[in-house]
Amino acid sequence: MKLSPRDAPGFLARPDPRVPGVLIYGSDAMRVAEKRQGMIRALIGPEGEAEMRLARFPATDLRKDPAAAIDAAKAQGFFPGPRAVLVEEATDTATEALKAALTDWAEGDALLVVTAGQLNASSKLRKLFEGDKRALALAIYDNPPDRAEIEAMLRDAGLTSAPPEAMRDLTALAQLLEPGDFRQTLTKIALYKHGDSTPLTPAEIAALAPQSSEAAIDDMLDAVAEGRPAAIAPLMARLSAQGVAPVTLCIGAMRHFRLLHALVSDPRGPAQAIGTLRPPVFGPRRDKLLRQAQRWRSDRVELALSEITETDLTLRSTSRAPLAALTERAMLRLATMAARQR
Repeated sequence: MKLSPRDAPGFLARPDPRVPGVLIYGSDAMRVAEKRQGMIRALIGPEGEAEMRLARFPATDLRKDPAAAIDAAKAQGFFPGPRAVLVEEATDTATEALKAALTDWAEGDALLVVTAGQLNASSKLRKLFEGDKRALALAIYDNPPDRAEIEAMLRDAGLTSAPPEAMRDLTALAQLLEPGDFRQTLTKIALYKHGDSTPLTPAEIAALAPQSSEAAIDDMLDAVAEGRPAAIAPLMARLSAQGVAPVTLCIGAMRHFRLLHALVSDPRGPAQAIGTLRPPVFGPRRDKLLRQAQRWRSDRVELALSEITETDLTLRSTSRAPLAALTERAMLRLATMAARQR
C-alpha cells in the first residue's frame, strides 16, 4: 500500500510491528537515508544496532542469495526486542527475492526496510510494495520540511520551543539546506542553547547557520545598496585578494538589485513581499534587504539594473580594459546613487 505524506510521520515515529516491510524511495538519497534512519531508530532504539538487532546488506547480495532477506528477518538474535533488516539501493532486479520474503514473513519477524532511488510508476519493485496489502511504500520528494517536521526535529535536538520569528527563519533555512545539513544545524543550535533559558533569536540562527562562500560579495552589495561609497575601495581590494572575478561581482549585483526591484515594486509593500521571495531570506540579511528597499525607489532600482547590465556587457566584450577598475567605478556610482536617496 502507499503510505501517504499525511500518515508517514506517525508511522515513521511508531512503526507498526504487523507491517512486514517498508519501501522508502526517492531521488534524493540523503532524504531517503534520513527517513529510514529515523524509522529504524524508533523501532529498535538507540542501542539496537549494537545489540545486533539490525541486519543490513546491499540489494545486490540478493542476486547471489535470494533467500538472504527472509533468512535475516527470521533469524533470532541474542538480545530481545524488535529487529529490522535493511536492504539498501534496491532496484527492480531485487523484486522477486523481496516478493518471496514478504510472502514468507510472519508476525514476530524483523521488519524489512528497503531503500531505493527514484522509481517510476511502472517499476516492478514499487508495484510490489504498493500492491501488497500489508507492506508499505513511501515516496520521498524534494520538498523541504514543513513546520510540524521542523518542530519534531527541534524536540529531537533538545529544543522544546522556538518563538514565531525564530520559527520563521528556521523554516526559511530549511528550504536552503540539504536535510542532513539542516539537521546538523539544529543540533549545533541545540548545543549552543544548552542551559540557556532565553528564547532562540534570529540573530543566533544566522550566526550558527552554514556561512555562504559569497559572504564577501554580500558585504560589497550591502555597501552599494546602503549608500556607503567610502567602503567600496577596501571591499574591492578584499575581493580581488580572494580571487573574485569582476564578472562574478556583477552577477551578484544583478541578483541583489533584482531582489530589491521585486520588493519595491510589490503593491503590498516590501515588508509583505519579502515573505514570498524564493529562495527565502532570513535573519540579519532579511532586515538589511528591508532597510535597503525602503531607501530605493522603483525607478532608481531600474536605473541601477541598467548600469549593472551595461557594466557586465563591457566586462564580457573586452579583455584589454582594466576590469576590476571598471567594476569598482560602477559600484561607486551605484553607492553614490543610493546615498543621494536619503
